[in-house]
Amino acid sequence: MESRNPVIRRYADFQRPGSVLGNNQGTVITSTPVEETKTFTGPTPAQPGERVVTMDDVVMKSFSMLAVLLVGAFVGWNAPGFAIIAAIAGLVLGLVNTFKKNVSPVLVITYALLQGVFVGGISYIYQNLVVADGTNIVGNTIMSTMVAFGTMLFLFKSGIIKVDAKFTRMMLVAMVSYLVIAVISLIAAFMGVGGGWGFYGVGGLGILLALFGVGLASFSLMLDFQSIRQAISLGLPEKESWRLAFGLTVTLVWLYLEMLRLFAILSGRRD
Repeated sequence: MESRNPVIRRYADFQRPGSVLGNNQGTVITSTPVEETKTFTGPTPAQPGERVVTMDDVVMKSFSMLAVLLVGAFVGWNAPGFAIIAAIAGLVLGLVNTFKKNVSPVLVITYALLQGVFVGGISYIYQNLVVADGTNIVGNTIMSTMVAFGTMLFLFKSGIIKVDAKFTRMMLVAMVSYLVIAVISLIAAFMGVGGGWGFYGVGGLGILLALFGVGLASFSLMLDFQSIRQAISLGLPEKESWRLAFGLTVTLVWLYLEMLRLFAILSGRRD
């Protein structure tokens, strides 16, 4: 299953013809003749004697990254002027982590720190320069992000929503459409549309677009959960838990930013 997240998508290659599949115990089996597996270019399963990645590994690495992100957020909140610099540096480092063949824990942690500075800075700007009615949109955003994460995890674990090929295709179409709208909206914002908000500042349309973004980010988590499950079942090396945690962090930051914008828009309408 392919995710919007470019890191998590690395593991979707295992589903394609000629790939190597595994079970939950990390035992490797082949779905096609051995000769066909030579074309596979995705992550390599753990070698004999090498520890394989587990869910505990991914969870612990994810918590570590979130802790570092919070430290960065504290810095960004108190020095919001660094938000743009951190955003650009984080984008560059995010691309490096995405396409780097061998995952680097140092670069992953550095990315979390930079994203934290950006998130903290942009949160300060929204809370103190955008919101005028005193609403604590940052607190509301944090709580809503946690609720969305828990809800998506429950829906995934319970099987209420199946992450199958049809679901993935629908998500990809929706994400591409949203990206196109977001780019056009950004251009429109520079032209003064929506008071500088672009389409997001145009009455009810802005709220619908913000809700759409929140929904996409939330359901993207389900694609990430599915891909993490696949990576674990393949018996990949333990070091890959850093890449998995990095991918999940990318989606959580996206979800937080979409939530933050939604609450800022709603607060503005009450003003």
